[in-house]
Amino acid sequence: MTCALLLAAGRSRRMGAPKLLLPWKGGTVLRTVATAFLDAGVDRVIVVTPPDAADLREALTGLAVHWAVNPGPDGEMLESVRCGLAAAPDCVRTCLVSPADLPLLHAPLIRALLEAHEKRGARLTVPVWQGRRGHPLIFDASLREEVMTSHDGVGLRGLLQTHATEVFEWPAPDPSPCEDLDTREDYERLRRTSI
Repeated sequence: MTCALLLAAGRSRRMGAPKLLLPWKGGTVLRTVATAFLDAGVDRVIVVTPPDAADLREALTGLAVHWAVNPGPDGEMLESVRCGLAAAPDCVRTCLVSPADLPLLHAPLIRALLEAHEKRGARLTVPVWQGRRGHPLIFDASLREEVMTSHDGVGLRGLLQTHATEVFEWPAPDPSPCEDLDTREDYERLRRTSI
């Protein structure tokens, strides 16, 4: 079973507005990203939100997603990953982790990334565009306990450093794994790109 953890618990401080609810291709940024993972054939998509996330849930009405709540969303991203993993079934063998603010991600890329990960037999796979690592990060179920108990203060970078020789850097066919929304300028630039 494959499982994607979409990290949506951040507060969008640099954006100045709830970036995941910004309009994108007839929906919202969050809906676009969740749909990409579902359309890629990921078995379970878990959206990790802050406690007060009725607006995020509403944005995904009608989509077959599951939910996890990060009670301390102002903490590090690793806490959201752990909340998502705690909500994931034990039978998950492959886990994808991605911030939910990557609206250019698309199903064919996610599908190709998963296929490359499985074909390679990698424990960790990360898409790379022009030397820059992006998301989603994929890790094998054998690393689940380590993610749940280690790397405080350094997050998933610590996992990648600890297992540096086991990381498969997959060459992405486009920059979408690296194009996140942090500022209003990012949003406007990416909207122009996606038209």
